[in-house]
Amino acid sequence: MIKKGIILAGGRGTRMSPLTKAVNKQLLPLYDKPLIYYPLSVLMLSGIRDILIIVNKGQLSQFKKILPEKNNFGIKIQYKEQVNPGGLPEAFIIGEKFIGKDNIALILGDNFFYGQSLTKILKKSTSLKYGAKIFLHPVKNSSLYGVASLNSKNKVTKLVEKPIRSSSNLAITGLYFFDNKVINFSKKLKPSKRKELEIIDLIKIYKNKNKLTANLIGRGGTWLDTGSIQDFYNASNYISTIENRQGLKIACLEEIALKNNWIKKKDVLSAIKFYGNCDYSKYLKSII
Repeated sequence: MIKKGIILAGGRGTRMSPLTKAVNKQLLPLYDKPLIYYPLSVLMLSGIRDILIIVNKGQLSQFKKILPEKNNFGIKIQYKEQVNPGGLPEAFIIGEKFIGKDNIALILGDNFFYGQSLTKILKKSTSLKYGAKIFLHPVKNSSLYGVASLNSKNKVTKLVEKPIRSSSNLAITGLYFFDNKVINFSKKLKPSKRKELEIIDLIKIYKNKNKLTANLIGRGGTWLDTGSIQDFYNASNYISTIENRQGLKIACLEEIALKNNWIKKKDVLSAIKFYGNCDYSKYLKSII
């Protein structure tokens, strides 16, 4: 069972420079909310309430302004600083004390997920007891991502990082569920040519032990990587279109918490006071 989650919100954000020279990418506005709200909402939709956010050294105060450890979401937030980005598996080494003896979810701070069946998939996946689970999404250009191949029984048969040619169009998204062995496996990894620990090498350990499963986020589900300025712009437009068409909010943390019975109406009122006179506050008023 997975009850804890890590959001990796470090990294240099060089592809979005100069925007990221002064501000962490995960704090930039993705349409009407900070980017960090979106991966945090995915963990909350999974039913995960104990969360560690890993940030760049020197940027902790920026995050605490928008996501204080004492918050109105009915969840527990902790922070750890990352001195130098050392690859995604480093999150499990940095978060070893936080993880303890529990299983863990990891989501990248610049990933966006949305879909009608998403919550059902997430909650079912948190029942993981042993091994690892990855989440796959079809893409047009698989050469930009780590890619997994599946057989007729949806078993992972092959993992390739940014293939020049691939028989699969299933990209490995930035959401991963692992058992507690992930800490020791991460410690045993050797840096790649990029001098970083690679997540695909970690996943391959589970595959080679026949302990890897996959969930497909197919039609009706959306996964967007906001790694570049154009990707960021496209994701913002996507969110704007849905919210203005349907009158709903994507990644409204207070709404998720209220529906999960983690908070009460008085907590939503406190959040309205915190945000001030804005459209987000007006939406919060409409849900209580």
